Amino acid sequence: MPDPIRLAFLGDLMLGRGVSEELRQRPPEWFWGDTLDIVRAADAVFANLESPITESDARWWRTWKFYRFKADPAAVRILQAGKVRFVSLANNHILDFSEAGLIDTMAALDRAGIQHAGAGRNQVEAAATRIVEVRGMKVGVMAATDCLSEFAAGANRAGANHIEFHGASPGLEWVERAVADLRARGAALTILSLHWGPNMRLRPSDDFRRFAHGAIDRGIDIIHGHSAHVVQAIERYGTGIVFYDTGNYIDDYWKFPFRRTVSSFVFALALEDGRPKRLQLTPVRLHPWPLTLADDRTRRTIVANMKSLSSAMGTTLVETPAGLELSLD
Repeated sequence: MPDPIRLAFLGDLMLGRGVSEELRQRPPEWFWGDTLDIVRAADAVFANLESPITESDARWWRTWKFYRFKADPAAVRILQAGKVRFVSLANNHILDFSEAGLIDTMAALDRAGIQHAGAGRNQVEAAATRIVEVRGMKVGVMAATDCLSEFAAGANRAGANHIEFHGASPGLEWVERAVADLRARGAALTILSLHWGPNMRLRPSDDFRRFAHGAIDRGIDIIHGHSAHVVQAIERYGTGIVFYDTGNYIDDYWKFPFRRTVSSFVFALALEDGRPKRLQLTPVRLHPWPLTLADDRTRRTIVANMKSLSSAMGTTLVETPAGLELSLD
């Protein structure tokens, strides 16, 4: 029997400001620290790109915005060093440097061979699906956000794929059509990447849970959530898996002392015959740089938190010496 295909899921990668500055004197591998071997053990890594990659100075001006991020073009090498094969661009920072910044980002990712979805030159392009080939298996991916409606793409306007997240959302019709398109193109696995909800929220809303369940009922296998900057529960629903929020990963965000924003996980999924078989969560300390595997105290705290959050949704995670595990047989 061939080795399982391994996919790794990470939270936000914000490669601007201090990260880009540090890259001028560090190799790109340095940022991954102790987790480099773990992410490179995956066949493909999926993440949210929280900063455009651009040299443009054309800052977003149509509405007030406190934070505007952009990463130096060299920052794409951090993605390559960590074996990132796909990033979502559907988020509340992708137009921080306007349309020029978005177009530069897509061009930089295309040159690096990194797939992306969730934003584009118009709504059709923003809502388009992608196929990521992983060791001969076709993985279908799509992305959307409910953050910052002003960034929504239009018929003739660049921006993000903006939809609502609730049980009666018209976005579920898009999901159903997109799944059908991906299956017709040979996708054995489907992933829906969602940048949803406010910062620092510890649990998903009931509306988000209803949307997630509706998406799985329409054929989604994995929901990869991000936006809150903290990890949220894992839920096993039907034949699907929901990572409600995968938190942060590489960033220079200000640290909130009342929330666990300095720790996260590598969410590693093993597949056999195209189907998820085992999920492993490796606890990681995000700051100070570079990334490190969580020490005993940090590991105990974040493992207990994730077990509790997931148990409340009927998902039992088993503690292991490396972190947490969920059998999907």
